[in-house]
Amino acid sequence: MRHANRPHRRPRERAYVADMAANAIRAAHDRRLALAHGAFFVTTGLWPIVHMRSFEAVTGPKLERWLVKTMGGLIAAIGGAVAAGALDRRMPHSVRVLAATSAAVLAASDVIYVARRRISPIYLADAVVEIALASAWSWSARRARQSP
Repeated sequence: MRHANRPHRRPRERAYVADMAANAIRAAHDRRLALAHGAFFVTTGLWPIVHMRSFEAVTGPKLERWLVKTMGGLIAAIGGAVAAGALDRRMPHSVRVLAATSAAVLAASDVIYVARRRISPIYLADAVVEIALASAWSWSARRARQSP
């Protein structure tokens, strides 16, 4: 039995409410992804800047420490921008692109330079994380395109 004070929702209105709920869930997922991605990039980017000795203990000795620190700073800056994007009510598309492409480029770099024996195989662990992040952003973009 229908409540006398509650109007019956038409199918079109129900679909609109369902779409709104799905969009809210997607946005929350993307915000969590951006925060996790940003935190990972800030942490791994600052590591060689803050404590080069422990960074080299894990990744191997570095010939150009200034370059490692510069790259670390850039990665931390990207992480900060991605995490800041999570604070926007509607995360800008540019933040999603930055997050996905930076993860993909770092994964490719890890795999290529491990294969060429220029960097330690431990970087393959980083490549796995980077591929997971790029895949998560790709999955999110596909979901967004499929929504009405």
